[in-house]
Parts: sequence; structure tokens; C-alpha cells
Amino acid sequence: WLIMYLLTNNNKIATLEVDTSQELSVGELLERANRDPPDFDEPTLIGGDIAVRSEADRNADPCTSNGCLWLKYTDGKVYIPYYIANHYSDREREIIVRGLDSFSTVSCIRFRPYQNGDHEWLSIESRNGCYSYVGRVGGGQTVSLSSQGCLYHSTVQHELLHALGFNHEQTRSDRDNHILVHWDNIIEGMEYNFYKINTLNQGTPYDYNSVMQYERYAFSKNNLPTMEPIPDSNVSFGKATQMSQNDIDRLNRLYNCCKCNKLYTITSISFSLYSRWGRKKCIFLSLTHEMKKPVHSQLSLELL
Repeated sequence: WLIMYLLTNNNKIATLEVDTSQELSVGELLERANRDPPDFDEPTLIGGDIAVRSEADRNADPCTSNGCLWLKYTDGKVYIPYYIANHYSDREREIIVRGLDSFSTVSCIRFRPYQNGDHEWLSIESRNGCYSYVGRVGGGQTVSLSSQGCLYHSTVQHELLHALGFNHEQTRSDRDNHILVHWDNIIEGMEYNFYKINTLNQGTPYDYNSVMQYERYAFSKNNLPTMEPIPDSNVSFGKATQMSQNDIDRLNRLYNCCKCNKLYTITSISFSLYSRWGRKKCIFLSLTHEMKKPVHSQLSLELL
């Protein structure tokens, strides 16, 4: 945060807080938020922000089978209950809900408020840093979105994708074809964050622009890169501020959502179109660049 002091017309000093973190990538935001050692009552973390139930699970490959997926209902949608702790302010809650709602515009995922009788749900709390379990683990599973550094659209989407079953892009099984890891630059004891696992790639290409891709200096001990794209080391990566099209595609493939969920960009009128899952047709929703609430348009496309 940057605090600016302004002199008003009546010579009074006014303060203006400017959030300079908005320009940071999701990886940089997560490293900032998770910089402090976890409290004793926090779960073990791997990969910086992935929670595991015990030290014994540290070397396990989380969510590499369908057993960790959330259940699909007969109407073709995946309803996931959530509870947002009451210690968030209205503005903080708005950021979280916006992130939750963003999934319904591009997939069959429907996050809905917790109801009595729900046996599995996401318990969204402001704990120590940003973290989530990978996939459905049962009961009320914690998604930590600390009010001190985690409440950005990118970090909310990132942690929710973990909860839906996805790991970090740099741990993909085909990582070595796209990323060169500089092991000598990694903080001692943090090497496991770069171990490859059998990730749920869903036939999509490696994506430098994925919201699940960490940035070039992640876990660096000497301010030198820990990751370098290959064959072109100058390629920008790890700078995402929201889900990429590949993130959306693999989510829809993993949960077998409607094939028509896709992001279209029409530059001539400066807005994007998302197709919304439906039984017989794709209803298009328009979103402004600020990613506010979608506005229904009259345009629809019948499925073939």
C-alpha cells in the first residue's frame, strides 16, 4: 500500500491509500502473504500454499485421480457449498464472492452458500496467509484468504482452483520441456516445491500465463531466477492476474462441462464474451475489463 497526502482547496490534508499490489502477479502476492512462518495450529504447506493434513502427506501427489473431484449433479452442474467467516469486512467479502462467481460464467462449477445438512464445504477464513487443500478432502475444508495480503481476484481464483483439484503449473509432469529449474538458487529445504507430480493437465499445453504458474524468482535464496523458460529464456511467465483460457479449458474438461465454455475477445468493441453452460444452448455473457458482474446479452448459440 502507498499512502499519499493531498492538500485540499481549504488547506486541509487528506490521505489517499493506493493499492500498489494490484500490479503484482499471483505468485508474487502469494509469496508476500506466506512469508511468515505458519502458526502451530496451521496445516503443513507444500508448494507455498498447498495444505496437506500431515507431514506424511508432504511427498504424496495430491489429487491425481477422480477421487478428489467434487460431485456432479443430475443437471450437469457441480455445486460446491462455501461458508465465509464473519470476520471479513463487507468489501473483503465482496472480493471473495466475486472470485467465487467468476467460475459460474466460464464453467459448470457453481459455488453456493453453505446450508444445514451439507457434509462437505469450503470454509473460507482469514488465517495465516493464503492456502488451500487440493481437491475435495471431506468435511469443512479450510481455504485461507488472509485479509493481510490474500484478497485479490487472482489469489482467490488461484486458491479455488487448488480446491477444485489443480496443482501449480511448474509441477506439471511435462515441466522440463518448458521450464528449466535452477536448483542451486532455491532456498534450502524448499526444493520439494519444484518436484514434478502427475498433474491433471487434461490435454492442454503448458501455460506460462496460467494463474497457477509461479514467477521467475519463486523461492529464490539469492535473488537469482529459480525458473527459466525454454527454449526462449526471454519469454514472460508467471505474470497472470486471472485465469487464462487454458485454466478455463482444463477446468471444463476435468469436470466434463459443456464444450461451449470459451472466452472470446472482440477487440473492436472492447469487451469479452463468455459462454455460459446450458442444456441446449450457450448463453453469452459480457464482462467489462474490470470484471464486474456479467450482463446478459440477447445473443445465443444453439449447440450442434
